[in-house]
Amino acid sequence: MNGYRSMRIGAFVIASLVAFTLQSATAQTDPASAGAKTELLWLGQAGFRIKSPGGKTIVIDPWLTGGPKTPAPYKTDISALGKVDLLLVTHAHVDHLGDAPALAKLHKTVLYGPADMITPLVTLGVMPAELTHRFNKSGSIKPLPGIKVTAVQAEHSSLLVWKNPATEKLESHPAGEAVGYIIEMENGFKIWHMGDTGLFGDMKFITERYKPDLVLMPIGGNFTMDPEDAAFAARNWINPKMVIPIHYNSNPLATGTLDEFQKAMKGSSVRVVPMSEGQTLAF
Repeated sequence: MNGYRSMRIGAFVIASLVAFTLQSATAQTDPASAGAKTELLWLGQAGFRIKSPGGKTIVIDPWLTGGPKTPAPYKTDISALGKVDLLLVTHAHVDHLGDAPALAKLHKTVLYGPADMITPLVTLGVMPAELTHRFNKSGSIKPLPGIKVTAVQAEHSSLLVWKNPATEKLESHPAGEAVGYIIEMENGFKIWHMGDTGLFGDMKFITERYKPDLVLMPIGGNFTMDPEDAAFAARNWINPKMVIPIHYNSNPLATGTLDEFQKAMKGSSVRVVPMSEGQTLAF
């Protein structure tokens, strides 16, 4: 009898220890339970460093050394970003592809991007194949535990300008189609980085399908939506909780301003969240 009782007590102790261990592990790995947030650092133009609630670093469209509004010290030292766990590029234009190949090689981090942008990067020798991943619109990836990225439509072009080392001349290479990204964090928070885009009706469909919480929206005009068009999309088709205007203030041809966008959004329930280059905000 005493032996049986001892066995029961022992089993109870073991079960209690297992339960405690599982609870402790959950508390450490579940960012939502710890109240962790998503942090965004604006690197200028369309570039962001995103710290996920689980502590992972996502970098998207890092035009750093060539960006006129890149905050110090990232303009002179790309390693200042710290370790990069996930690297995304929306298309091949220099103000988006930027320093992504250099960052991928520095951190041995895979560069994810539109299939027909990645292919010429590999065939021209800009990137080793093992540091690239090709996917396309409506394709989803899960590159890190708890993080999901879906490529979505963007109404824009894509061209890779490459300096041929044999001739020292610049060459233009087709680079497929531009995309935007729905980036879902470990706690379910969703960011829609629109990349470069003009207006298109399926912005409404993307909203209905993926339900983004925060939209990073270009407003500069000339190459993308201007403030009026961006406000039309935000008010009528997307209606997110929050929008951060991007892709302005860096190119003299893209003359749209934050003030024009804010005026066009007046009366909307959408919260406009202005950022300055080098600023970090948490959501």
